[in-house]
Amino acid sequence: MENDPTPKADKTRHRHLAITEPSPWVRRFAPLIAGQSVETQSILDLAAGGGRHTRHLLGLGHDVVATDRDTASLDDLKSDPNVEIIEADLENGNPVFSGSGPLAGRTFKAIVVVNYLFRPLMDEIFSALDPGGVLIYETFARGNEAFVRPRNPDHLLKSGELLKLAEGRLQVVAYEHGIVEAADIEGVKQRLCAINDLGESERDDDEPAPHKVMPS
Repeated sequence: MENDPTPKADKTRHRHLAITEPSPWVRRFAPLIAGQSVETQSILDLAAGGGRHTRHLLGLGHDVVATDRDTASLDDLKSDPNVEIIEADLENGNPVFSGSGPLAGRTFKAIVVVNYLFRPLMDEIFSALDPGGVLIYETFARGNEAFVRPRNPDHLLKSGELLKLAEGRLQVVAYEHGIVEAADIEGVKQRLCAINDLGESERDDDEPAPHKVMPS
């Protein structure tokens, strides 16, 4: 039997593109977005892949900016006035949210990231949230090397890594870390839903108002 010449990274991407249902984590917490008062109207679907979350958010009535290095799977959405598609390499060393980058100077009422990790972008992702904006993040974590790809530690979150990034910046509504069996891709996942409202308090102790934990 001949060796399969398809690069491993492309195999992983093709497997992800074959998934059409939105992540249960995104589906669970997307309703929080509508309840937030923010300046901008668009949601960023970062590393949108086949567009399953873009389509879900459009179906909820949101405007969406979908970006990926290959947007061919989003071609059917080009005529939709509520979606902006940006083809961009997020990992080539050029600015993304600053300078002449494709998202320079833009902020969003929510940012959704699923099955994607590029650590040099993490600080910019958090900074691109509007006051009151919602971050919904889910990707693989250390220990996933026992399952399917990714196995490269550069693409796997360390224990508590998303929590540490959110500390002092966002109010964490929900967090999970562990083996997820009933998932689009079985493996070790880390999931975060957090809101950029730590500075918006009417309480005497300056604590932000709590948010509803959406039912699973």
